[in-house]
Amino acid sequence: MRAVGLRQSLVIARVTLDRICAIIAAMTYRLALFDFDGTLADSFPFFLSVFNTIADRHGFKRIDTSRAGQFRHYSIRRMMAHVGLPAWKLPLVARSFMGMMTDNAHTIPLFDGVGDALRHLSAGGVRLAVVSSNSEHNVRQVLGPELAGLVAQFECGMSVFGKASRMRAVLKASGVAADEAIYVGDQDTDAEASHKTGVAFGAVHWGYATIESLREAGCEEEFITPRDLHRIRLTI
Repeated sequence: MRAVGLRQSLVIARVTLDRICAIIAAMTYRLALFDFDGTLADSFPFFLSVFNTIADRHGFKRIDTSRAGQFRHYSIRRMMAHVGLPAWKLPLVARSFMGMMTDNAHTIPLFDGVGDALRHLSAGGVRLAVVSSNSEHNVRQVLGPELAGLVAQFECGMSVFGKASRMRAVLKASGVAADEAIYVGDQDTDAEASHKTGVAFGAVHWGYATIESLREAGCEEEFITPRDLHRIRLTI
């Protein structure tokens, strides 16, 4: 009986060790890159509040903001097609959005738990970067001086379709290999940029897009709440 019990204990210990090793391998990254809007900052309500003003300014269709939940299932390209926004107008639209956000940055909060997560990762030696189509000024304003000071590199102001080259710039500057890095975001374009650079994509459940659409886009990790970001730096 003792021999049987010992074998069972050894099997359980081996399975537990295997699980721990698998978790460490999957969830320990030296570099964490973050999208901003919908990932760190809860800016979707502001985005909805100014959407129709920007639509009128640049000549594309208004939306019924009461249907915002439905639009979360749309990819960025599908949403552009839905409102009749041609790609050539996107930089102009983005500039208008960033300008309006600059005037209202003080009203836009971070998601609960984001600040603690950034502090935890930084204290644990994870290098932090922000890769966002929003402006660096807006990102810094919303983060505030303390949290912005934890970020080693900002790559901001590009097209939502142009993040891959900026992610490569972060990898080069940090000296971290792509397979030791993760990009955390909330849009299908974030997943695309990650795939192009060989960086793992971590999908958040609280962002602009639904988690189902992000799973279809392809994600290596999922984060249900901002506190789950602590898992990027796993300690046993």
